Amino acid sequence: MNVKLHKIPSDLEIAQKAVLRPISEIAGELGLDSEDLELYGKYKAKVHLDIIQAKADRPLGKYIDVTAITPTPLGEGKTVTTIGVSQALAKIGKRVITCIRQPSLGPVFGIKGGAAGGGYSQVVPMEDLNLHLTGDIHAVSLANNLLAAYIDSHLLHGNKLDIDPLAITWRRVVDISDRALRQIVIGLGGRENGYARETGFDIAVASEIMAILALARDLKDMRTRLGAIVIGTNRSGQPITAEDLQCAGSLAVLMKDAVMPTLMQTLEHTPVLVHAGPFANIAHGNSSIIADQMALRLADYVVTESGFGADCGCEKFMNIKCRYSGLKPDAVIMTCTIRALKMHGNAFEVRPGKPLDPAVAAAPNDEALIRGCENLEQHIQAVRLHGVPVVVAINRFSTDTEHEIELVRGQALQFGAQAAVCSEVHARGGAGGRELAEAVVAAADQTSDFKFLYSLEDSVKEKIETIAAKIYGADGVDYLPMAEKKIKLYTELGFDRLPVCMAKTHLSLSHDPKLKGRPRNFRIPVRDVRASVGAGFLCPMLGDMRTMPGLPSQPAGNNIDLTEDGLVKGLF
Repeated sequence: MNVKLHKIPSDLEIAQKAVLRPISEIAGELGLDSEDLELYGKYKAKVHLDIIQAKADRPLGKYIDVTAITPTPLGEGKTVTTIGVSQALAKIGKRVITCIRQPSLGPVFGIKGGAAGGGYSQVVPMEDLNLHLTGDIHAVSLANNLLAAYIDSHLLHGNKLDIDPLAITWRRVVDISDRALRQIVIGLGGRENGYARETGFDIAVASEIMAILALARDLKDMRTRLGAIVIGTNRSGQPITAEDLQCAGSLAVLMKDAVMPTLMQTLEHTPVLVHAGPFANIAHGNSSIIADQMALRLADYVVTESGFGADCGCEKFMNIKCRYSGLKPDAVIMTCTIRALKMHGNAFEVRPGKPLDPAVAAAPNDEALIRGCENLEQHIQAVRLHGVPVVVAINRFSTDTEHEIELVRGQALQFGAQAAVCSEVHARGGAGGRELAEAVVAAADQTSDFKFLYSLEDSVKEKIETIAAKIYGADGVDYLPMAEKKIKLYTELGFDRLPVCMAKTHLSLSHDPKLKGRPRNFRIPVRDVRASVGAGFLCPMLGDMRTMPGLPSQPAGNNIDLTEDGLVKGLF
């Protein structure tokens, strides 16, 4: 039988009716005072980094990462789970802080919408979070584009570093999905307009400077990493850095406020640290090490979120973020939905930008559901390879039946999950996640045997092939000529000891978004490899993966507007 969940208002309506507490009160309950904060109005504040050292003698809290199965283009409520389980942990008496990324404006005005959670599990003010917040993404964009301007100015004014214009890898960024900027020619119109060359734009959250913000341990480390950015090579094949161009100090100045996390609150007034915003398909997809370090010294439980599925953000959380932070996760929450599992079982197709007919998703289909659970199995196994216990959260929709939920629960336990729990945090907030919170506490109390998937001593190809085989289930990897050339160059330059950050579609375990479920008998094509030396990783580009998304035919921005009294409408 179906369980009827009460009809709830839109996310924006819920958020705009919320009664918020002054952020100074939220901070006070964490043991912070006015000297620790830089206020941005009444409901958000930057938190000074010195709090990490001030609380260094406190034991670290439990570290929980939230990930998901391969989602539909509609999303499966991973941020909802992140916020909801945090509220639920507070309801069962735990001192908790949530750490999430700042949403990019690309998805906000594109297909996916915002990333504040949903229903009664949201971060508020929701409009602030989904729009400009405290300006961190703008700071990243300015710093990125200042470095780009330095490069072209250097070429124009004599090129003393002998930069090879054909070997420049640094691109400009903007935080809007604009496919027309993917490949462009700059410097047209004569010498006074610069050196004419081909380049392009990435979306701002794919900038290496965004990755540096997320992976830096403190202000000094961020400054060092900014100086180590490699923008290309000279004509002798030697790397040229931001430090060589004498602009790393200016980049750091632009980023000095962005290095501080922003404190906000959930609808149930639990604290949230928002910091950094890299995508998990084209970057490493996790909020900052700084925010996690801070939270783990202020709370007993810290719930953070890795972008997209366990094959994307969670794998990078384990092998990049945890490697640089030295932190070890105590448990992972694996978010799934009945509709997504049915889709993976070929019961229906979900198209980006197109709404799903609820009647199609509600139609009973045990055979498709069981087939689709193979996707869940691969994701659970991917996490278990790192020695971390998994709790499966089944995000409930009103059309889901008890029979379907029990079927998925049984499959999850068979696949190695420690627990599989129905979650109703969207409809009921923290109260709808009590069972999930208790399961997470039990999992986090288990002895964790955390380990990395590969050694930094492995070659670049060995790292790529390990991830492709063990996380995606691929039969092998094929390297296109450009990728072969870059791997050879980066190995010669000594960058081969960096971890790898795979850029791949989030819509499949493979490189091909059309391959649903648990694909088999496929090989991964690597067409290029980028070096983010300051951030500290190499980025193989799989298949047709792009670092600048495009707007759909019917963007979410079509429905966003202002009322006469200045309220935002249409945001989700």
